[in-house]
Amino acid sequence: MSNPTEPSATHHVFDGAVDAVEDLGNVVEGIVDDLVLDRIDALKVLRAGTKEQKSAVLEQIAGRGKPEQDIVSELSKLKPLWRPDRFEEAHRMAMHSLEVLDRNGARAAQLPPLGPLKPIAQYVVQQMTRWIVKGHQNTLVTRIRKLYERREANSEWGSPEHHMLRRARIDAARVEPGYKGNPLGLPTFLVGGAILSSVISGLRAFIDWAFNGGLVQGVVLASVGGLVFGFLAWAALYSAGVARHRIKLCTDQPVKALWETVGACGHPPKDGSYDFAVYAIILLALAWVLVPLAIWLVVAKLN
Repeated sequence: MSNPTEPSATHHVFDGAVDAVEDLGNVVEGIVDDLVLDRIDALKVLRAGTKEQKSAVLEQIAGRGKPEQDIVSELSKLKPLWRPDRFEEAHRMAMHSLEVLDRNGARAAQLPPLGPLKPIAQYVVQQMTRWIVKGHQNTLVTRIRKLYERREANSEWGSPEHHMLRRARIDAARVEPGYKGNPLGLPTFLVGGAILSSVISGLRAFIDWAFNGGLVQGVVLASVGGLVFGFLAWAALYSAGVARHRIKLCTDQPVKALWETVGACGHPPKDGSYDFAVYAIILLALAWVLVPLAIWLVVAKLN
């Protein structure tokens, strides 16, 4: 016989259930406390009498993150140039790197053997590479010019830094229009004129032919769509790699040195190669989805 003074299995189960309920109660109580604290913080903002008090309460609620730390750090650096002795050299190197990128960044890339498709692939990759490189080039020269303008404005009038920034700003403003242009390198009438309308009309007629036909036409549509999306995905990914490599060779280091020489001005702008890589993945996913979907729609229509 069991000893009546020893706890039974039922007692252990009951004790465990009680502990679980207590833990759950503590969690709920913590959530309620957080909600009450949030409401109290909101009441503090509402009860604050002056704008200064409201601002102080809001700052206390929000806390201090990386942007706030950067603001304090940049405000504490009052010099318009962190390294004025290296600024002119860094400026010349940045301008030279932009020139080299403008001349070589959009040139035709070396492609793997693609047979008869190589001329088409060469053209598409070159246009996509040009889009990335020229877009980054336009952004970069504009950011440099704006940076010079703002540092010139907060430099002491007549100081050596003011003269250096003024000359650099004039240089950047002079060359900026020459670096800006059509990223695609195509005439405007090709992009928005009759040729584009003809291409869209042809695609619409092809889709109507496929959906109004039988299974063979549907398979043809799905196959062509899959090949087109797959080709565009490969071209976008390859172009992103080519553009990233050329931008890294030409401008990454000189522009980084310029930003460090100016000081307390954030980070240099990034190029769009990563975005193009994301677009390539999306196109590839569309190819995987649209091909089976088109075949299923045709089969469902026939049935």
